[in-house]
Amino acid sequence: MFWTAAAAMAGAVTLILVLALRRGGAAAPSAPDSTVYRAQLAEIERDVARGTVSPEEGQRLRAEVARRLLEADRQAKAGAGPGTRGPVVAGAAVAAVLLLAGGALTYLELGAPGYPDLPHSLRLAEARNLHAARPTQAEAEARAPAPVRPEADPAYLALMEQLRARLAEVPDDPQGLALLAEHEARLGNLAAARAAQERLIAVKGPQATAADHVFLAQIMLQAAGGSISVEAEAALERALALDPNQPDALFVMGLARMQVGRPDLGFRHWQRYLQVAPADSPWQAEVRRGIAQLAAVAGVPQYQPPPLPAAPPLAGPSAAEIEAAREMDPEAQAEMVRGMVEGLAERLATQGGTAEEWARLIGALGVLGETERARAIWGEAQGRFAGRAADLATIRAAAVQAGVAE
Repeated sequence: MFWTAAAAMAGAVTLILVLALRRGGAAAPSAPDSTVYRAQLAEIERDVARGTVSPEEGQRLRAEVARRLLEADRQAKAGAGPGTRGPVVAGAAVAAVLLLAGGALTYLELGAPGYPDLPHSLRLAEARNLHAARPTQAEAEARAPAPVRPEADPAYLALMEQLRARLAEVPDDPQGLALLAEHEARLGNLAAARAAQERLIAVKGPQATAADHVFLAQIMLQAAGGSISVEAEAALERALALDPNQPDALFVMGLARMQVGRPDLGFRHWQRYLQVAPADSPWQAEVRRGIAQLAAVAGVPQYQPPPLPAAPPLAGPSAAEIEAAREMDPEAQAEMVRGMVEGLAERLATQGGTAEEWARLIGALGVLGETERARAIWGEAQGRFAGRAADLATIRAAAVQAGVAE
């Protein structure tokens, strides 16, 4: 119906223009010279009537002007005849055809032939339907491929068995539950990881943090093959209610909004993410790659992301601490080094850090002879920096030097 209506209207407009040109040519007005000659004839008649011109002279003048008037009328009619109108009408028809063809080609290139009209109200209604039709976690997991379970070091698996046994005896230990959820997820045991994380949140109660809820959502997201279920979105909403600036929650919630046809809301979450996320946040590069296109779809074509925030300085002793350490005895120096290592470990566990800092921690633990702990940190770093090959290479080099990686 669209193409039929468009062709009919275009043909009607073209026909009207061609007929107007034809009529305009047939009824062309007299040339300007003809008007002048007629005025001269009238003036001659007045002069004869007033006696300023003799009748004989008036007769001669009338004859001369009348001859010129007839010649001017003849030329005007010849210029407006079929020989002149034909090329004009033909040119107009060719121009109309070219315009119609150009418009059709432009629409085929930029438009969407056969696609129905999508007013704002209809798009919002479809987005609401998509949101209402979100799968449950069980439905999403049933459709998702089986999670990949990486090969793990036997020593690491032995530690996991000890951790599971410990939690069987003390099931409400928050620290043990947090470790179990993290390492089960790393091993691809996502059902066990989710159960441990849900138990951790229940044990913590009001003390559960936004990061706790985000990690639960991430486990669900991984188990569902990237689909954000009703339960995962609820976990993200709880996280943002506790901390509206939680970077991971903002990133994943942006994805959730895009999955249900709301790029405008997705853009708002990603825009906020770039405002609050640290430079070493794992999603910085992905958000910066995709936010320009997302902004255009959301109706903000001129959006420019803010500059990348400065990376935090590498942790390490200050010049004053190094000078003070030179004057300590070996036992005091070792104690100072251990204190700095523990401080770095605590900060990386709670706030995160750069790949260089994780590598420094693993190397320091290797020097201190805490091989098992260095191995655990290396395993944690692999999860934190998954998909970031350059950073993992930096950390792996330190792990190899510490003897906990090959």
